Amino acid sequence: MTRRRVAVTGLGVVSTCGVGTDAFWDGLCGPAPEGDRLVPDFDPSPWFENPKEARRSDRCTQFALAAADMALEQAGELTAEPTRRGVFIGTGIGGIQTLEDQILVMNEKGPRRVSPFLIPMMMPNAAPAAVSMRHGFQGPAENTCTACAAGTHALANAARLVAHRRCDVVLAGGSEAPFVDAAMAGFTNMTAFSSAGISRPFDAKRDGFVMGEGAGVLVLEDWDTAEARGATILAEVLGGASTADAHHITAPSPGGMGAINCMRLALEEAGVEPAAITHVNAHGTSTPLNDMAEAVAMQAVFGENGPKVTSTKGITGHALGAAGAIEAVAVVMAMQKGLIPPTAGYTTPDPEMPSIDVVAGEPAPWTPGVSMSNSFGFGGHNGSLVIGPA
Repeated sequence: MTRRRVAVTGLGVVSTCGVGTDAFWDGLCGPAPEGDRLVPDFDPSPWFENPKEARRSDRCTQFALAAADMALEQAGELTAEPTRRGVFIGTGIGGIQTLEDQILVMNEKGPRRVSPFLIPMMMPNAAPAAVSMRHGFQGPAENTCTACAAGTHALANAARLVAHRRCDVVLAGGSEAPFVDAAMAGFTNMTAFSSAGISRPFDAKRDGFVMGEGAGVLVLEDWDTAEARGATILAEVLGGASTADAHHITAPSPGGMGAINCMRLALEEAGVEPAAITHVNAHGTSTPLNDMAEAVAMQAVFGENGPKVTSTKGITGHALGAAGAIEAVAVVMAMQKGLIPPTAGYTTPDPEMPSIDVVAGEPAPWTPGVSMSNSFGFGGHNGSLVIGPA
Protein backbone atom coordinates (compact mmCIF):
# COMPACT_ATOMS: atom_id res chain seq x y z
CA MET A 1 0.00 0.00 0.00
CA THR A 2 1.38 3.41 -0.99
CA ARG A 3 1.93 5.77 1.93
CA ARG A 4 -0.08 8.96 1.78
CA ARG A 5 1.61 12.33 2.28
CA VAL A 6 0.96 13.94 5.67
CA ALA A 7 0.37 17.70 5.65
CA VAL A 8 0.56 20.04 8.64
CA THR A 9 -2.37 22.45 8.35
CA GLY A 10 -2.64 23.93 11.84
CA LEU A 11 -0.48 24.83 14.83
CA GLY A 12 -1.42 25.54 18.42
CA VAL A 13 0.96 26.21 21.29
CA VAL A 14 0.87 27.12 24.95
CA SER A 15 4.39 27.77 26.12
CA THR A 16 6.37 29.51 28.80
CA CYS A 17 7.48 32.11 26.26
CA GLY A 18 4.07 32.81 24.77
CA VAL A 19 0.56 31.52 24.13
CA GLY A 20 -0.27 31.30 20.44
CA THR A 21 2.18 30.98 17.56
CA ASP A 22 3.00 34.69 17.20
CA ALA A 23 3.83 35.19 20.88
CA PHE A 24 5.67 31.86 20.95
CA TRP A 25 7.89 32.84 18.02
CA ASP A 26 8.67 36.24 19.52
CA GLY A 27 9.61 34.50 22.76
CA LEU A 28 11.90 32.01 21.03
CA CYS A 29 13.85 34.85 19.44
CA GLY A 30 14.00 36.97 22.59
CA PRO A 31 15.99 36.85 25.85
CA ALA A 32 15.76 33.82 28.12
CA PRO A 33 13.57 34.29 31.21
CA GLU A 34 14.98 33.61 34.64
CA GLY A 35 14.11 30.68 36.91
CA ASP A 36 11.46 28.02 36.38
CA ARG A 37 9.54 28.34 33.15
CA LEU A 38 5.85 28.47 34.01
CA VAL A 39 3.25 29.68 31.52
CA PRO A 40 2.71 33.18 32.91
CA ASP A 41 -0.79 34.12 34.02
CA PHE A 42 -2.47 31.36 32.03
CA ASP A 43 -6.22 31.97 31.93
CA PRO A 44 -8.16 28.90 30.77
CA SER A 45 -11.51 30.73 30.52
CA PRO A 46 -11.31 31.54 26.76
CA TRP A 47 -11.30 27.81 26.06
CA PHE A 48 -14.12 26.77 28.41
CA GLU A 49 -17.81 27.54 28.53
CA ASN A 50 -17.81 28.26 32.26
CA PRO A 51 -15.49 28.21 35.30
CA LYS A 52 -16.90 24.90 36.54
CA GLU A 53 -15.88 23.14 33.33
CA ALA A 54 -12.37 24.56 33.63
CA ARG A 55 -12.06 23.47 37.28
CA ARG A 56 -12.91 19.91 36.26
CA SER A 57 -9.89 19.76 33.94
CA ASP A 58 -6.33 19.47 35.20
CA ARG A 59 -3.94 22.18 34.00
CA CYS A 60 -2.37 19.59 31.67
CA THR A 61 -5.73 19.07 29.94
CA GLN A 62 -6.44 22.81 29.89
CA PHE A 63 -3.22 23.37 27.98
CA ALA A 64 -4.06 20.62 25.47
CA LEU A 65 -7.56 21.93 24.83
CA ALA A 66 -6.26 25.46 24.28
CA ALA A 67 -3.54 24.31 21.87
CA ALA A 68 -5.95 22.05 19.98
CA ASP A 69 -8.49 24.86 19.56
CA MET A 70 -5.79 27.18 18.20
CA ALA A 71 -4.55 24.53 15.76
CA LEU A 72 -8.06 23.81 14.49
CA GLU A 73 -8.79 27.51 14.06
CA GLN A 74 -5.75 27.88 11.82
CA ALA A 75 -6.53 24.70 9.87
CA GLY A 76 -9.97 25.90 8.88
CA GLU A 77 -13.06 23.84 8.17
CA LEU A 78 -12.27 20.14 7.99
CA THR A 79 -14.06 17.85 5.54
CA ALA A 80 -13.16 14.43 6.95
CA GLU A 81 -15.89 12.29 8.47
CA PRO A 82 -15.93 12.16 12.31
CA THR A 83 -14.84 8.52 12.35
CA ARG A 84 -11.86 9.47 10.17
CA ARG A 85 -10.66 12.11 12.63
CA GLY A 86 -8.30 11.09 15.44
CA VAL A 87 -6.49 12.52 18.46
CA PHE A 88 -3.02 11.48 19.64
CA ILE A 89 -1.65 13.56 22.54
CA GLY A 90 1.33 12.49 24.64
CA THR A 91 2.29 13.32 28.20
CA GLY A 92 4.97 12.32 30.65
CA ILE A 93 3.00 12.45 33.90
CA GLY A 94 -0.52 13.65 33.08
CA GLY A 95 -2.69 15.28 35.75
CA ILE A 96 -0.13 15.23 38.55
CA GLN A 97 -1.37 18.53 40.04
CA THR A 98 -4.80 17.00 40.63
CA LEU A 99 -3.23 13.86 42.09
CA GLU A 100 -1.07 15.77 44.57
CA ASP A 101 -3.92 18.09 45.57
CA GLN A 102 -6.28 15.19 46.28
CA ILE A 103 -3.68 13.21 48.23
CA LEU A 104 -3.34 16.25 50.50
CA VAL A 105 -7.13 16.43 50.82
CA MET A 106 -7.27 12.76 51.82
CA ASN A 107 -4.50 13.14 54.38
CA GLU A 108 -6.02 16.26 55.91
CA LYS A 109 -9.75 15.61 55.65
CA GLY A 110 -10.17 11.88 55.02
CA PRO A 111 -11.01 9.70 52.01
CA ARG A 112 -14.65 10.79 51.80
CA ARG A 113 -13.54 14.28 50.85
CA VAL A 114 -11.50 13.14 47.85
CA SER A 115 -12.96 14.56 44.64
CA PRO A 116 -14.98 12.17 42.46
CA PHE A 117 -13.21 13.86 39.55
CA LEU A 118 -9.77 12.72 40.73
CA ILE A 119 -9.47 9.78 38.34
CA PRO A 120 -10.80 11.41 35.14
CA MET A 121 -8.67 14.50 35.83
CA MET A 122 -5.39 12.72 36.64
CA MET A 123 -5.37 9.93 34.06
CA PRO A 124 -2.74 10.36 31.33
CA ASN A 125 -5.36 9.94 28.59
CA ALA A 126 -7.51 12.79 29.94
CA ALA A 127 -6.23 15.28 27.36
CA PRO A 128 -6.95 13.27 24.19
CA ALA A 129 -10.29 12.21 25.65
CA ALA A 130 -11.28 15.82 26.34
CA VAL A 131 -10.15 17.00 22.89
CA SER A 132 -12.01 14.20 21.09
CA MET A 133 -15.23 14.87 23.03
CA ARG A 134 -15.09 18.62 22.50
CA HIS A 135 -14.67 18.36 18.74
CA GLY A 136 -16.54 15.12 18.03
CA PHE A 137 -13.48 13.27 16.71
CA GLN A 138 -14.64 9.64 16.70
CA GLY A 139 -11.54 7.93 15.31
CA PRO A 140 -8.66 6.76 17.53
CA ALA A 141 -8.19 8.95 20.62
CA GLU A 142 -4.96 7.77 22.20
CA ASN A 143 -2.16 8.75 24.50
CA THR A 144 1.56 8.13 24.38
CA CYS A 145 3.22 8.13 27.80
CA THR A 146 6.97 7.83 27.19
CA ALA A 147 8.42 10.50 29.47
CA CYS A 148 10.20 13.29 27.57
CA ALA A 149 9.79 11.56 24.21
CA ALA A 150 5.99 11.42 24.43
CA GLY A 151 5.16 14.44 22.27
CA THR A 152 7.45 13.32 19.46
CA HIS A 153 6.19 9.74 19.64
CA ALA A 154 2.58 10.97 19.53
CA LEU A 155 3.26 12.99 16.38
CA ALA A 156 5.02 10.08 14.66
CA ASN A 157 2.23 7.68 15.61
CA ALA A 158 -0.43 10.14 14.46
CA ALA A 159 1.33 10.69 11.13
CA ARG A 160 1.24 6.94 10.51
CA LEU A 161 -2.54 6.88 11.13
CA VAL A 162 -2.85 9.36 8.27
CA ALA A 163 -0.16 7.86 6.03
CA HIS A 164 -1.64 4.36 6.32
CA ARG A 165 -5.24 5.50 5.70
CA ARG A 166 -6.75 4.86 9.13
CA CYS A 167 -7.50 8.58 9.56
CA ASP A 168 -7.75 11.57 7.26
CA VAL A 169 -6.91 14.07 9.99
CA VAL A 170 -5.37 13.75 13.46
CA LEU A 171 -4.86 16.33 16.19
CA ALA A 172 -1.46 15.38 17.57
CA GLY A 173 1.04 16.66 20.09
CA GLY A 174 1.80 16.71 23.80
CA SER A 175 0.87 18.47 27.01
CA GLU A 176 2.44 18.76 30.45
CA ALA A 177 1.92 20.68 33.70
CA PRO A 178 4.50 19.20 36.12
CA PHE A 179 5.00 22.01 38.64
CA VAL A 180 3.96 20.27 41.86
CA ASP A 181 5.94 20.07 45.07
CA ALA A 182 6.58 16.32 44.99
CA ALA A 183 7.79 16.32 41.37
CA MET A 184 10.01 19.33 41.94
CA ALA A 185 11.51 17.68 45.02
CA GLY A 186 12.08 14.45 43.12
CA PHE A 187 13.91 16.12 40.25
CA THR A 188 15.89 18.24 42.69
CA ASN A 189 16.98 15.25 44.77
CA MET A 190 18.11 13.31 41.72
CA THR A 191 20.23 16.38 40.79
CA ALA A 192 18.55 16.74 37.40
CA PHE A 193 17.95 20.49 37.74
CA SER A 194 20.48 23.20 37.03
CA SER A 195 21.89 24.40 40.34
CA ALA A 196 22.27 27.84 38.79
CA GLY A 197 18.72 27.84 37.44
CA ILE A 198 20.02 28.47 33.92
CA SER A 199 19.39 26.34 30.84
CA ARG A 200 22.62 26.09 28.81
CA PRO A 201 22.12 23.44 26.11
CA PHE A 202 25.44 22.06 24.77
CA ASP A 203 27.41 24.72 26.67
CA ALA A 204 30.58 23.81 28.59
CA LYS A 205 28.96 25.12 31.82
CA ARG A 206 25.69 23.21 31.50
CA ASP A 207 24.71 21.62 34.81
CA GLY A 208 21.11 20.42 34.47
CA PHE A 209 17.77 21.39 33.02
CA VAL A 210 15.21 24.03 33.92
CA MET A 211 11.62 22.82 34.21
CA GLY A 212 9.01 24.04 31.75
CA GLU A 213 5.37 23.32 30.97
CA GLY A 214 2.89 23.81 28.16
CA ALA A 215 1.40 22.09 25.12
CA GLY A 216 1.88 21.86 21.38
CA VAL A 217 -0.73 20.47 18.99
CA LEU A 218 -0.50 20.10 15.21
CA VAL A 219 -3.25 19.29 12.74
CA LEU A 220 -1.95 16.43 10.58
CA GLU A 221 -3.99 15.83 7.46
CA ASP A 222 -3.95 13.74 4.34
CA TRP A 223 -2.21 15.94 1.77
CA ASP A 224 -4.76 15.40 -1.00
CA THR A 225 -7.67 16.08 1.35
CA ALA A 226 -6.02 19.28 2.56
CA GLU A 227 -5.40 20.45 -1.01
CA ALA A 228 -8.94 19.60 -2.08
CA ARG A 229 -10.48 21.77 0.63
CA GLY A 230 -8.12 24.66 -0.10
CA ALA A 231 -6.19 24.48 3.16
CA THR A 232 -2.90 26.30 3.63
CA ILE A 233 -0.26 23.59 4.03
CA LEU A 234 2.45 24.67 6.44
CA ALA A 235 4.80 21.67 6.32
CA GLU A 236 4.94 17.93 5.72
CA VAL A 237 5.68 15.14 8.20
CA LEU A 238 7.96 12.83 6.27
CA GLY A 239 8.67 10.15 8.87
CA GLY A 240 9.63 9.30 12.41
CA ALA A 241 11.05 6.59 14.60
CA SER A 242 11.17 5.22 18.13
CA THR A 243 13.87 3.13 19.80
CA ALA A 244 14.91 2.09 23.29
CA ASP A 245 18.38 2.37 24.79
CA ALA A 246 17.76 -0.72 26.96
CA HIS A 247 20.54 0.63 29.15
CA HIS A 248 19.56 2.73 32.21
CA ILE A 249 16.44 4.32 33.68
CA THR A 250 17.82 7.87 33.33
CA ALA A 251 21.29 7.89 31.70
CA PRO A 252 21.61 7.68 27.89
CA SER A 253 23.33 4.68 26.37
CA PRO A 254 27.12 4.98 25.91
CA GLY A 255 28.04 6.59 22.62
CA GLY A 256 24.42 7.59 22.02
CA MET A 257 23.66 4.32 20.22
CA GLY A 258 19.93 4.46 20.93
CA ALA A 259 19.73 7.99 19.55
CA ILE A 260 21.85 7.07 16.52
CA ASN A 261 19.56 4.15 15.67
CA CYS A 262 16.48 6.32 16.15
CA MET A 263 17.66 9.12 13.86
CA ARG A 264 18.72 6.65 11.18
CA LEU A 265 15.38 4.85 11.29
CA ALA A 266 13.52 8.16 11.07
CA LEU A 267 15.54 9.09 7.99
CA GLU A 268 14.80 5.68 6.50
CA GLU A 269 11.05 6.07 7.00
CA ALA A 270 11.22 9.60 5.59
CA GLY A 271 13.15 8.37 2.57
CA VAL A 272 15.88 11.00 2.88
CA GLU A 273 19.64 10.82 3.25
CA PRO A 274 21.44 12.36 6.26
CA ALA A 275 22.89 15.07 4.01
CA ALA A 276 19.36 16.28 3.25
CA ILE A 277 18.83 17.41 6.86
CA THR A 278 19.59 21.11 7.15
CA HIS A 279 18.32 21.79 10.69
CA VAL A 280 17.94 19.80 13.91
CA ASN A 281 15.85 20.99 16.83
CA ALA A 282 17.77 18.97 19.38
CA HIS A 283 16.56 17.45 22.61
CA GLY A 284 19.34 19.51 24.21
CA THR A 285 18.19 19.51 27.83
CA SER A 286 21.33 21.17 29.27
CA THR A 287 22.32 18.10 31.26
CA PRO A 288 25.96 16.95 30.99
CA LEU A 289 25.35 13.37 29.89
CA ASN A 290 22.35 13.92 27.62
CA ASP A 291 23.82 16.77 25.60
CA MET A 292 27.12 14.93 25.17
CA ALA A 293 25.39 11.74 24.00
CA GLU A 294 23.20 13.66 21.57
CA ALA A 295 26.16 15.56 20.12
CA VAL A 296 28.06 12.30 19.64
CA ALA A 297 24.99 10.77 18.00
CA MET A 298 24.44 13.71 15.65
CA GLN A 299 28.05 13.61 14.49
CA ALA A 300 27.77 9.85 13.91
CA VAL A 301 24.64 10.32 11.79
CA PHE A 302 25.44 13.58 9.96
CA GLY A 303 29.24 13.68 9.91
CA GLU A 304 31.64 16.55 10.56
CA ASN A 305 29.78 19.20 8.55
CA GLY A 306 26.33 18.53 9.86
CA PRO A 307 23.14 20.62 9.95
CA LYS A 308 22.47 23.71 12.01
CA VAL A 309 21.45 22.74 15.54
CA THR A 310 19.31 24.58 18.05
CA SER A 311 17.76 23.71 21.39
CA THR A 312 14.74 25.87 22.08
CA LYS A 313 14.75 24.58 25.67
CA GLY A 314 17.15 27.44 26.41
CA ILE A 315 14.01 29.58 26.22
CA THR A 316 11.09 27.27 26.99
CA GLY A 317 12.73 25.10 29.61
CA HIS A 318 12.11 21.36 29.49
CA ALA A 319 8.39 20.65 29.27
CA LEU A 320 8.88 16.88 29.62
CA GLY A 321 6.22 15.03 27.58
CA ALA A 322 5.13 18.22 25.82
CA ALA A 323 8.65 19.20 24.77
CA GLY A 324 8.77 17.32 21.47
CA ALA A 325 5.42 18.71 20.34
CA ILE A 326 6.33 22.28 21.27
CA GLU A 327 9.62 21.83 19.41
CA ALA A 328 7.85 20.45 16.35
CA VAL A 329 5.80 23.66 16.31
CA ALA A 330 9.10 25.58 16.52
CA VAL A 331 10.46 23.67 13.49
CA VAL A 332 7.41 24.50 11.38
CA MET A 333 7.53 28.13 12.54
CA ALA A 334 11.22 28.29 11.58
CA MET A 335 10.22 27.19 8.07
CA GLN A 336 7.47 29.80 7.93
CA LYS A 337 9.76 32.60 9.13
CA GLY A 338 12.91 31.63 7.22
CA LEU A 339 14.84 31.82 10.49
CA ILE A 340 16.24 29.26 12.94
CA PRO A 341 15.85 30.47 16.54
CA PRO A 342 19.03 30.65 18.62
CA THR A 343 20.02 28.39 21.51
CA ALA A 344 19.68 30.66 24.52
CA GLY A 345 22.32 30.06 27.18
CA TYR A 346 24.92 28.72 24.77
CA THR A 347 28.06 30.85 24.95
CA THR A 348 31.02 28.51 25.54
CA PRO A 349 31.61 25.42 23.37
CA ASP A 350 32.46 22.27 25.30
CA PRO A 351 36.00 21.28 24.23
CA GLU A 352 35.25 17.61 24.97
CA MET A 353 32.11 17.58 22.79
CA PRO A 354 32.11 16.73 19.08
CA SER A 355 31.80 19.83 16.95
CA ILE A 356 28.18 20.66 16.09
CA ASP A 357 26.90 23.81 14.39
CA VAL A 358 24.92 25.36 17.26
CA VAL A 359 22.88 28.43 16.35
CA ALA A 360 23.48 30.99 19.09
CA GLY A 361 23.14 34.70 19.76
CA GLU A 362 20.77 35.66 16.97
CA PRO A 363 18.27 33.82 14.76
CA ALA A 364 20.01 32.31 11.73
CA PRO A 365 18.60 32.99 8.26
CA TRP A 366 18.16 29.83 6.20
CA THR A 367 16.48 28.41 3.16
CA PRO A 368 13.92 26.13 4.81
CA GLY A 369 14.75 22.50 4.20
CA VAL A 370 14.17 19.05 5.62
CA SER A 371 14.55 19.14 9.41
CA MET A 372 14.65 16.77 12.35
CA SER A 373 13.26 17.12 15.86
CA ASN A 374 14.70 14.86 18.57
CA SER A 375 13.37 13.80 21.97
CA PHE A 376 15.02 11.40 24.40
CA GLY A 377 13.28 10.42 27.64
CA PHE A 378 13.86 8.72 30.96
CA GLY A 379 13.53 4.98 30.55
CA GLY A 380 15.70 5.10 27.44
CA HIS A 381 12.88 6.21 25.13
CA ASN A 382 14.12 7.84 21.91
CA GLY A 383 12.02 9.68 19.36
CA SER A 384 12.91 11.45 16.11
CA LEU A 385 10.63 13.22 13.68
CA VAL A 386 11.49 14.36 10.14
CA ILE A 387 9.61 17.40 8.84
CA GLY A 388 9.86 18.99 5.40
CA PRO A 389 8.74 22.41 4.15
CA ALA A 390 5.39 22.50 2.41
